[in-house]
Amino acid sequence: MIKKAIGAGILAGLLLFAAYQHFYKADDPSAIQASTTSAGIDIGLMAPPFTLKNLAGEKVDLNEYKGRKIMINFWATWCPPCKEEMPAMEKFYKSHSEEVEILAINLDPQNDVKTFAEKNKLSFPILLDESGTTQQTYQIISIPTTFIIDENGVILRKHIGSMSYEQMEELLK
Repeated sequence: MIKKAIGAGILAGLLLFAAYQHFYKADDPSAIQASTTSAGIDIGLMAPPFTLKNLAGEKVDLNEYKGRKIMINFWATWCPPCKEEMPAMEKFYKSHSEEVEILAINLDPQNDVKTFAEKNKLSFPILLDESGTTQQTYQIISIPTTFIIDENGVILRKHIGSMSYEQMEELLK
């Protein structure tokens, strides 16, 4: 008799627990399912979306690049380490453009970015953060800062400072 009562109590407890999980946890925003990835700037999170104009004035949306690896590089024309890494970035783009897209987000569009790009023979897309919103969203404090985004839009790596060609190749792996 005692065994049946204990068994019934355990069964009732399991049913209550299951009901609680079903009805209350589903509405709890802190109960994030494993298949859902939040947006943010940390490794393992979805890269925050943005739409910026390129040097030709055309709008470019990050979501257009889903299905491709992306290297997002924040830089400025006045920044010595940024200028230093541009030749390596161009070489990297030419040798890896089939497997990764570079989006170089310029943070000083009031300067003549187009002339800078032409003078340095840069062929990768340069986007202009005219309002500074993307810089704030990605919490860019130091430049250059580079993010590697996977084919699903998830941040794989973040690098602060200039990079050599070899470092760019290593980040891609």
